[in-house]
Formats: sequence, structure tokens, C-alpha cells
Amino acid sequence: MSLRIGSVVVEDTFAEAFPMYATRIIVTASTKRWALIAARMATGFGTSIIACPGECGIETLLSPRITPDSRPGVAIQIYHSDPANLKLVTIARVGQCILTAPTAAVFDGLPRARRKMGVGRALAKFGDGFEKEDSIYGRKVWRIPVMEGEFIVEDSFGVVKAVAGGNILILARDRESGLKAAEKAVKAIKKYCRGVIMPFPGGIVRSGSKVGSMKYPKLRATTNHPYCPTLKEIVKDTKLPPEVNSVYEIVINGLKKDYVIKAMGVAILAAASVPGVVKIDAGNYGGKLGPYHLHLKEALEIVKDLKVVV
Repeated sequence: MSLRIGSVVVEDTFAEAFPMYATRIIVTASTKRWALIAARMATGFGTSIIACPGECGIETLLSPRITPDSRPGVAIQIYHSDPANLKLVTIARVGQCILTAPTAAVFDGLPRARRKMGVGRALAKFGDGFEKEDSIYGRKVWRIPVMEGEFIVEDSFGVVKAVAGGNILILARDRESGLKAAEKAVKAIKKYCRGVIMPFPGGIVRSGSKVGSMKYPKLRATTNHPYCPTLKEIVKDTKLPPEVNSVYEIVINGLKKDYVIKAMGVAILAAASVPGVVKIDAGNYGGKLGPYHLHLKEALEIVKDLKVVV
């Protein structure tokens, strides 16, 4: 049985999420501006594992009070389905996008993780033999000489089994109200949730996909046609009520399942507060995509006592 938040229907369904491996990296710099520049560069082209070399995103800004070197920082996350490829992707992103960024340094954001990957020691070879191993801030690091001075990178980064693909679908009467609701959902997640990222542009997906193709067998994913407003009068399996003319998706990856499902609940509450939103749904494929079934009812139960204000 569906729930209601005011006039908004919350479908009795689940988001189908799947396991991935993740690392969390702390990027610091002399200013917040440069830490953000480095973090944004390092998380580019990281929306979906369907075609990107890993899924990435900015988790949160970090105060100098809690970063290893007492400088402004940004926590980022990188995901991949294969731990060996996660290492390669992380080395490439740190080496090309953070090592090159003025004043930036990089530290392990999962120091308690049992599994580690040798990112810093691999990048240290850029020093061409002039690199030095050191211990600072209670961490094993490499000092790599660069033209600016030196680049400091922690020897190894933690890896954990994480959850990717948590999601909600916002069904709205028009694009304006749908986008406003999606923006509020993203803002609320950033304010109330930890340990998660939203890897798509601005945290929002306008082109949700389904697994495979009905016409092109070689494609891994194609447009989620039951939720396309321009097709609701054409396809027999449309999921859209007549009054819905725009759909936005929020995709959430997290270091823990509990983090993801809480973020879904927060997103639902925020989106449902916007006039013009008709229904909240979720993307799933009958259990064929992933083993995690994150039910919208459970997500709302977790945040039932939370007053979301954004």
C-alpha cells in the first residue's frame, strides 16, 4: 500500500542497489578554493560505471580542525566494482588531478579499513628517485619533489565494500517543479547525511536508464522508457500518471547501506515538500541488478522524526 506525504504519493517499492568497492580520500590545500578545485577535477567523469572509469563524487567540506595537516579539506569518494581497477582509477585521478593542483595534499579517509591499496607508494615514483618516505601527522607519507615545492601523499588508502545505486524518482507536473524538488533533495542530503555521494551532475539525473536494450542487444543500458513523459501515450508499460510531465532521479552511493537508505528518506521528505510533485518512486529491475533492496517505506521510517529544512 502506498504512503502519502501531504498530496504526494510515495510508491510502495524499492530502489535496487548493488555492491561496489570504495575509497575515501581527504584532499587538503592552502585554501578551501584550491582544495575544492582539486577535488572537483579528481571526481570528474565519474557519474556511472556503465561508461565511466569509476563512480566519484564530493562527500563534504572539512574544517582545518579535523584534517591531518590542519588545512582546509574536502572528502571525496571513488567507487568501482573491481578492487584492482579501483586502485588504478584512484592512482590516475590522484596523479593527474591532485598532484598537479597547486598546494594540494592527499590523505587516507578510511584509516581504520583493513584492506589497503598502495596509491601513494605508486605515485611516489613520479619523484624519479628523489622522493622520500616520511612519517608526519601520525601517518606514513611520501614527499614528492615538484616545481612548486613538494607533494605529500599518504602511502596507502583504505578500501571498503560499499553500496551504490540507491535512488529515488521524483515525478512532477512540470520540469520547473521537478527540478526544484530534486535540488532541494540534494541540498537536504548534503545537510543531514554523511558517508554518501551523489555522482551525477549536481547530484541529479535527468536521463535515468534501464538495464540492457529492447532493440540494441550490445548496449548495457538504455533510456528508462516507462518513465519518459514523451512516451507515456506510446508505450504500454508506462509508469507515469497522466499529469506527470517530468521525472528526475537522485542516485546515491554510500560507504554503508544504512547511510544510503537514510539519504533516500531525507531526499523523499525534501522533494515531497515542493508543490507540483505528484509522486515519489524508485528504480528497480525486479531484483536482476543488485542484492540490496532499499524500500522507500523503510527509508521514511528511519527519518520519521527528522524535520528536514532546506
